[in-house]
Amino acid sequence: MSEERLFVRETGPERAVADLAEPVLNELGFRLVRVKISGRDGGTVQIMAERPSGEMSVDDCATISRRLSPVLEAYDPMPGTYRLEVSSPGIDRPLVRPSDFANCAGHEAKVELKELVDGRKRFKGAIEDVTDEEVLLKIELEGKAEPVIIGLPFPLISEAKLVVNLDGFRTDLSGDKPVH
Repeated sequence: MSEERLFVRETGPERAVADLAEPVLNELGFRLVRVKISGRDGGTVQIMAERPSGEMSVDDCATISRRLSPVLEAYDPMPGTYRLEVSSPGIDRPLVRPSDFANCAGHEAKVELKELVDGRKRFKGAIEDVTDEEVLLKIELEGKAEPVIIGLPFPLISEAKLVVNLDGFRTDLSGDKPVH
C-alpha cells in the first residue's frame, strides 16, 4: 500500500498507540486516520481507520479490533485499563492527508493552524483545490463583497475536519446531483 504523508500527527501516548496500530492496519489493508485517548468510560482508546477508498464497515471495525487488541495488550502503551474503540471517520471526518481534502473538494471544512496567518488561526470555507503543498479554501472575509480563495500550507495545519452539511450528505447518499 502506498503511504501518503500525514500532516497531522499524534503526540505522547496517542503517538505510541499509533506506532503500534499503523503496521497492523497497513497489513490488513487500512490506513490510520486518528488515535484519540480519553478518560471517558474509565479510559477509551479510539482508533479511527478506513480503507484507502474511504470505506469502512462494522465487520472491518471488528476485524481491526481483534487484530489490534493482542498487540496493545502485549506492548501496553497505556497505564491502567481502557476500552478499545475502532471506528470509521464519520461524516465530520478529520482531514489528515492531502488526499482527504482532495476527496472532499467542494465540501466545507474547518481548519485550525499552528500559528497565526493574517491575524487568525481558524478558517472555515469550501475546499476549492489541493496542491502538493497546500489546500485552497474559499472563505468569506469581513469587508469583502465576494468570497476569496486562500492557500493554507499543510505543515501549518494542526487540525482540520469536514463541516457536517446534512442536505449535502442526503444528496450524496441519494446519488442525485444538484442542478446549477
